[in-house]
Parts: sequence; structure tokens; C-alpha cells
Amino acid sequence: MDMPNMSLKKILLVLLLPIAMSGNAYAASVQASVDLGSLADFAVLSSSGITDVPSSEIIGDVGTSPITGAALLLTCAEVDGRIFTVNDAGPLPCRINDPALLTTAVGDMGVAYTDAAGRTSPDSVELAGGELGGLIFEPGLHRWSSTVVISTDVTLQGGPNDVWIFQIAQTLNLATSKRVILAGGARAENVFWQVAGAVTLGVNSHMEGVILAKTNIAMQTHATINGKLFAQTAVTLDQNKVVGLPVATACAAPI
Repeated sequence: MDMPNMSLKKILLVLLLPIAMSGNAYAASVQASVDLGSLADFAVLSSSGITDVPSSEIIGDVGTSPITGAALLLTCAEVDGRIFTVNDAGPLPCRINDPALLTTAVGDMGVAYTDAAGRTSPDSVELAGGELGGLIFEPGLHRWSSTVVISTDVTLQGGPNDVWIFQIAQTLNLATSKRVILAGGARAENVFWQVAGAVTLGVNSHMEGVILAKTNIAMQTHATINGKLFAQTAVTLDQNKVVGLPVATACAAPI
């Protein structure tokens, strides 16, 4: 046997082995983070109201605009942060009437959504037909024109500065008691779920990242998230925990 050829085969085997072992890990490109602008301190922002089955726990600021504060149904005791409204309505005594701040925040919500939706050259398209359960995602840009379902746990594997952007043209559904898991130092503040349809986080499920939803976000009973909920329509809560600030700390000590 030709020794140089044998050595070359050994080198190729060593190089290819890690790829073969990570058969369900999907490598991706380097993505810049989505700039949230004035949204940085918000845990929940909605354009058409926040409903709540008490009691929920929100860590971070909360606001609704342009709908009035009467559509913000959280209590002061449920929010570890500020509650902003556009008029003299909403939970007392903690609500803050600041329509200018909210106008800026809602504008930045639209800008962030457009930024995430407009990223090009995805690293995967229609991966697994939209069934993410059991997959391992390395950082990058992933796109689906279909509904995305997470029926078993999914893992995001990467470092603390890596960015994931998920572009979803229809709905996103996280199944009952299933989890999005961060591994390798990945942080929720660097994970962005841009969803054109409705988002549903199932009973007792756990999400990581910033949800930028064109329509509504529904957290079912006892669902939790390390991250942020930004809905251009409504947010519905049911005895949930939303750890919006500080996101980096939340990642270090997941719910």
C-alpha cells in the first residue's frame, strides 16, 4: 500500500470525523445581533394589549401602545420593572403615563422585526420540514416558509457572542413541557425568533430568546421564557414567568 496515500486517508478521516459525529448539528454563518434600540429594558411590549391569568411574574419593563393602558391587565405586584401606558389607565399605583417613550419603543419593535426578517443568505431553508425537535443548531440564520413546531427539546449550541436568527413565515409552536436549551455559553439575548404568524408556548414549556412576532404571542399555563416578548398585536399570559432583565444573567441561571 502506498504510505503517502494511507497517511492522507488518515488525515481526511480525522478531519471528517467531527462532522460525522455531529450529524444533527447544523453549522451556520456569523450573524450580527438585531439592534433592539429603546426596547433593551422591556420584557413585554404589545400593540393591542396584555391579558393575564394571575399570577404571572415579569422581570423587566412592560408596555402597550397604541392601545390604552386599560388593555394592560397585569398588576403592579406581578411586574419587577416599570409599567408604561399611553394614558391615565392601567395598573395603579405603578403605571407610568409616557406615550412618547412607547411610540419610540413600538417603532423600534417594527424596526427590529424588519431587520430580522430581512436578513439574507440563510444557512438552512425549510430544515426538517419545520420540525425542530431533537435538533442541535449552531449559530446562524435559518428560514422556514412553513409553520415551525418544536415537539421535543431543541438545543442551541454556541458561544456567548454567537447569534441565532430564526425566520418563520407562518406560526411557531413549542409543545407542552418541551424546552429550548442553550449550550456552550450561548445567551438568550443573542437568539431572535422572527415570526410572521402566531406564537404559542405550550403548558409548562420553556423558551429562550427574543420573540419578534407580527401577530400575537400566547404563553399557556406555567410556560416560561428567558428573553423578551414583542408582539405587534396581543400578548396573553397564564401564570407565566418572563425573565427579561437582565437576559445575560437569566441565561446563566435558567428557569
